[in-house]
Parts: sequence; structure tokens; C-alpha cells
Amino acid sequence: MKPIDLSIPLGVGTPAWPTYEPLQVKYFKRLAPNGANGQLVTHSNHVGTHLDGEIHFYTPGKDISELSLDYLMADGVVVDLSDVVGDYDIYTSEMVESKVDVKEGDILIISTGYHRYGWDQPTADEVRYMVKHPGPDREFAEWAKAKKLRWIGVDCGSADHPMNTKVRDWMPQQAEECDAHFRKKYDKGLYDVFTPDKYQLMHLEMFPFGIVHAECVGGDIDLLLNRRVKIGCFPWRFVEGESCVSRIVAFVDDEEHEELMAKKAKCTLTKYGDVARAENQWLIDEANRKR
Repeated sequence: MKPIDLSIPLGVGTPAWPTYEPLQVKYFKRLAPNGANGQLVTHSNHVGTHLDGEIHFYTPGKDISELSLDYLMADGVVVDLSDVVGDYDIYTSEMVESKVDVKEGDILIISTGYHRYGWDQPTADEVRYMVKHPGPDREFAEWAKAKKLRWIGVDCGSADHPMNTKVRDWMPQQAEECDAHFRKKYDKGLYDVFTPDKYQLMHLEMFPFGIVHAECVGGDIDLLLNRRVKIGCFPWRFVEGESCVSRIVAFVDDEEHEELMAKKAKCTLTKYGDVARAENQWLIDEANRKR
């Protein structure tokens, strides 16, 4: 088995979730005169690829250290919804199941396609990545609970629809855009769709059931669209950690890995060496044809 990285690069330019502390790094010693370089790092738990833990929203829940490796590593699927959702759209369980066979207890990684707007991509757009990405309604959450999904990963700023979070108060112009979009597409306004009882439902209604999620997934996710793989999430063994910066990795057989690397060799890459989604539409088209 060989790994495919599904994590985004983490640096001082990586945006944290809105209003959260970004990554800050400084040297406290250098080779001259100390004989070694040393750094101090400060950040919130919600910057870059990270796993939201139960106690982020659920007081009696597990901290990050209590999530076993058997829980964090398991079979799963990567699904591409980029051809059926766009700005502010709502994705559904039907969209997912029309493309992949989701089994009870799976890990589910959702590619909305919005990692193309991540800070490391040539088409970077922080507002679109954090504020306009698609998200689910309660129907999806209830389906995830019925499927007993292990955990969920998304390639954008939040597992919740951004306008079902505080973002809609912080970004009123975009909230108005979303309201108009909802009225045109769903015949309901924003505040009719996301009523107060649904607020951040992917956090508040899922964590008590042990279904947490990873946000800001990316890396070479486009190599694995609409297929079954083994997936692992590797946060720190973080006692009292409410969430944690993490490395997320998919594992494929050696022969498959060789084939995927041959595809990657034909791709335009980001400056950090990942597949640049917007530059390689042929790869996404190929994945959708094979489903």
C-alpha cells in the first residue's frame, strides 16, 4: 500500500476559518550562535486541513486523544459533486449515492470542487472557498446518521453550509446573494431554508452521535474521485483537544499508485506539487465517466 496525500499545505498564508487565529511562526533561536534553528508556532485548531473533534461543540464528547486509530483509519469513498453543485448550492445524499456506493461505517470524503479556490491553487479565492461553497441540509445529516458514517471530510471551509453558520452575519453582502440564489433555485429564502433549529447542524446534530468531520481537505484528491479507498486521518494525540490540525491520507495498492502517479505526471501542478484542479479538467471528466 502507498499513500496519496489529501491535506493542503500549511503555512502562514493558509487562511484559518473566519475570525480564528491563523498560523504564526517565529524563530526563537538560530544556527548562529545556538547551533540549531528553533521555532515557536501559534495557531488555532481550525487552520489548514483539520479534524473537528466532538468537544468542539459537544461538552461530554471525546477529545481528540480519545479517537482511536481504528476509528480514524478505515475503508471509505471519495465522491466528486463538483459537476452538480456550485456557489451556495445544497448537496444531498442522493447526489452522493448516485456516484458512489456508500456502505455502513464508511469514511466519506466529499469533493465539492471548491479546493480549486484554496490558497495554494492558481485559482485561489478565499471568499469563495470560505463563504460561497456548497453545503448540506438536515436531510444529508439524517442520512449520514442512518449510514453510521465514521467521519466525513470536505474540501472547503466548513462541513456546514457557510450560510448556516455565523458567516452569514459577518458577510451580509454574500448572505443577500445566497438568499436571492435560494429563492430562484429552491423557491425559499435563506432564512426559510436554514431556520434557527438547523443552526450548524453538521456540528451540533452530528457530534453527539460520534460523527465528526475534517475540513479543508485537498492535496491530490482529484486523483481519487468517485472511488473506494482506505483513508486515514492523523491528528496529534491531543489530550483535551477540541479539534486538531491533521494529515489526511488515502492508501492504494502499489500498482494503482503507479497508475495514479503516471496520471499526475501529465497534470499541471500547484507550486507545492499537488494537482491543480482548474488546470486539469480532463482528470475530473475521466473520473465522472468511470462512475
